[in-house]
Amino acid sequence: MGLLLEIEFLTGVCRAAREPGDDAPDWPPQPDRVFSALVSAWAARGERPEERAALEWLETQPPPAVHASRHTSRTTPDVFVPPNDFQTPKTDLERQRWYRDFLARGMRPPEKGGHERPWKQALSTLPEGRQRKERRFPIARPDDPIMELIWPAEPEPTLFDALNAITRCVGYLGHSASLVRCRFRSVVAPARKHPAKPARRRIYPGRLRELEEAHRANPVRPAIRPGAPVFAEWSPHSAPLDDDWLTLEVIGGEVPDIRAAALVCRVLRNALMSGYRKAGLEDAIPEVVSGHTPDGAPTRLPHLAIAPLAFAGSRHADGHVLGFALIPPRGTALHRIEGFREAFERVAHYSPDKERRVLTLQGPPLNEPLHLAPAPGDRTQKRSLSAGPYLMPSRIWASATPIVLERHLKRKDDAEIRELVANACENAGLPRPDPDRVRIGKHSAVEGMPPARPLAGEPPWTRWKAPKSLASRPLVHAVIDFERDVSGPVLLGAGRFTGLGLCRGMGGR
Repeated sequence: MGLLLEIEFLTGVCRAAREPGDDAPDWPPQPDRVFSALVSAWAARGERPEERAALEWLETQPPPAVHASRHTSRTTPDVFVPPNDFQTPKTDLERQRWYRDFLARGMRPPEKGGHERPWKQALSTLPEGRQRKERRFPIARPDDPIMELIWPAEPEPTLFDALNAITRCVGYLGHSASLVRCRFRSVVAPARKHPAKPARRRIYPGRLRELEEAHRANPVRPAIRPGAPVFAEWSPHSAPLDDDWLTLEVIGGEVPDIRAAALVCRVLRNALMSGYRKAGLEDAIPEVVSGHTPDGAPTRLPHLAIAPLAFAGSRHADGHVLGFALIPPRGTALHRIEGFREAFERVAHYSPDKERRVLTLQGPPLNEPLHLAPAPGDRTQKRSLSAGPYLMPSRIWASATPIVLERHLKRKDDAEIRELVANACENAGLPRPDPDRVRIGKHSAVEGMPPARPLAGEPPWTRWKAPKSLASRPLVHAVIDFERDVSGPVLLGAGRFTGLGLCRGMGGR
């Protein structure tokens, strides 16, 4: 038996944005949006304990299958509306009282040259005094107004009845104009009217508590962040998806040159481990995150890699860093790493202004704090932040950041270097290429990326910066022909967990 939630859009349209500030409609609505609507209805009904138990059961279930028809995105005109008032007072009643008190104290608009700021602040809090800002309200018109969410497990009868009692009070989903009718049903083998679509956002244990805390912090306009992303499982028979990575976009601060990216990756890993300490999990930092065994020795197992994502691979690329990717080992999902989510949230606090979590990095080689945030959905994400070129199957792969050879050279000839690059592929769990199919050199085949060694006449500080343990190792760029399609990520060499040896697919089918 399974659990099916049927949602019918009574006006035939869904008014909701996929991401904050995105023009793309959220169709089909994500499970975390549906859960937020259920929580709102539960609160309006008086926060009954038996209904809370039903919601807590639902948040422990795996992501549901989402079945919905195709849709047409309706074009909407630009609308100019007053922005939200982030200054106190918060409500219209409080504004009116403050305004009356302001006048009662004998304060009047000052003469020219007087102190105008308090008066302007008072007037700006009134609806008629606020400047209008351009807004759009994305709308999806589905071919079929009925969509379904299907969970594999069915709750016990008391929880089922409680869930249905809540759904009877859900009046809209997304914008308040998106009127809906909802009901839960038990199903054995549901007739799938529409193909399943992958969920991008999921419900998770503790989501109900987060929504309650957000409402207590600001009952008038709670700052509700999106739910956790649904990470795709890697399969050896299919290429990984972008969701295997957590891409952090640079949103503020001075970004170092990509030649120093390995040191920034080390700072980012240290920040994640500090999140474990702040969460009280210092003695339980997983080996897959720290890269070290419990006794402090370097692990021999695959672990979390951190790589820079730069403007590269196009005609006008200049190699400047736009973000960083957290790349788990194959077969491992980030959200399944013990304590990872809690640790990340301890160091990346939710920003209402940015409408996403922001992680701030400090310390050498950074001259000033660097602010990172999870990249938005694929429609608004910068193309250079896409994981596609680093994951999609390709026969030929080229190093974007230079490969750190895994040992010092003995003969110091090209044949020895090609042999070491082939060994690096094998050590990374990839097919071992024929060394004769490996081309090496100073320059990268990926447009916009700097050479592995300074060009003639360039100062020494233009060298790539590597952690001290790798600083004396040779660096080289390579183009590798595996002679068959290989799925990424392709991370090679001794520095592959700290941003060096990142390769990009070049096609060659």
